Amino acid sequence: MLPALASSLTLLTVCASVHSQEVSHSPHRVQLTARKASHDSPLRRRALSAANIPLNDFYKGTDLQWYGNISVGTPGQTISVVFDTGSSTLEFPSTACGDSCRNQHKFDTAKSSTFVDTGYTTTLTFATGVGVDPVQGDNYQLQLRSGHDTVTVGGLVAKKTDLYVITDQTETFAIDPFDGIQGMSATAQGFFAGLINQGLPSVFGLYLTPNAIGNAELTIGGIDTTKFTGSVSYASLPSDSGDTWQLSSPQISVNGKTTSTLKRTRTIIFDSGTSNVLFPTSTAEAIYALISPDIQPFDDEPGTYGIACSKIQSLPAVIDLTFTSSSGKVFNLTIPSSELSVGPFASDSSTCQTLINAYDGYDLVGGSVLKHYYSIWDIGNQRMGFASNRH
Repeated sequence: MLPALASSLTLLTVCASVHSQEVSHSPHRVQLTARKASHDSPLRRRALSAANIPLNDFYKGTDLQWYGNISVGTPGQTISVVFDTGSSTLEFPSTACGDSCRNQHKFDTAKSSTFVDTGYTTTLTFATGVGVDPVQGDNYQLQLRSGHDTVTVGGLVAKKTDLYVITDQTETFAIDPFDGIQGMSATAQGFFAGLINQGLPSVFGLYLTPNAIGNAELTIGGIDTTKFTGSVSYASLPSDSGDTWQLSSPQISVNGKTTSTLKRTRTIIFDSGTSNVLFPTSTAEAIYALISPDIQPFDDEPGTYGIACSKIQSLPAVIDLTFTSSSGKVFNLTIPSSELSVGPFASDSSTCQTLINAYDGYDLVGGSVLKHYYSIWDIGNQRMGFASNRH
């Protein structure tokens, strides 16, 4: 999810219920210090420890979105949220939301002794929706009212956290198995800012996994070394990144080949609230041209592409996104061929939708990349890190 306008967010979420699996490695949380403090400073005396939050996976033939529980209010009410690196705010349904919120848990502000209604109302219009298809028009919209309350994540407590309660939403949100969105942007805001002010390192780690693997988790205030192997490749955010998690990429290649369109420097956004890949039309079509001429735009859903389902399983479609580490070493993040198909189109079950959507104005990757790597999101040092997932 990304802020498209001052009053709107982009949401592309995909989720599946995950079957918990036990792993042989016991959790080992490593706190990464994003700032230094003397041994006698108040910061060091009150430092918080990292916490792990289990994540579920919303799955509908493909991995759509990972989400976990937080607690809001006093006493706490459990709310499930997408931890979204593409947005910055916290929003979830309240009891003021009627039938349109029937499938989500509704927060009762009257039952929280610490809730404060700050009275600001706004509308958020989303440019993409929960799933893998581009959104047309205003069919993903939230009506919000501002407030603040105590928010607890993984046992870590942040008081007076700014938030929005949903008072109405379009019917398209009814499919969501989660309640709301917790923004995890590249500048700490909301509950994370509150925890950092209490001494928690401004770092988090994401272990997103395919549905068949399960055991996904978010680590707040550090990383979980049992979830990855080998060394971590770190790359710095561009100086003008602001709230956006993004890295400069000099090249995209497909099955080891590239073209003039793909071999140019671009800034790629990393959005854990997105399932598909979004590239400008020229980039999407250059990638597909290196996979198969049979991949064509699907007219029923503008921005999508498809191919006969009978052909897609045999197509080689290894996509390498190239980056340069902080030490000057080139590394690739690879999307394997298994990600190419996201399932049949509803209007034509013989045609399978392909991974990349055309979306002019964005170069953006989401869960289809992140679930193949352990990702480290380091706000204090304005960098991202990637290592091989331990499955």
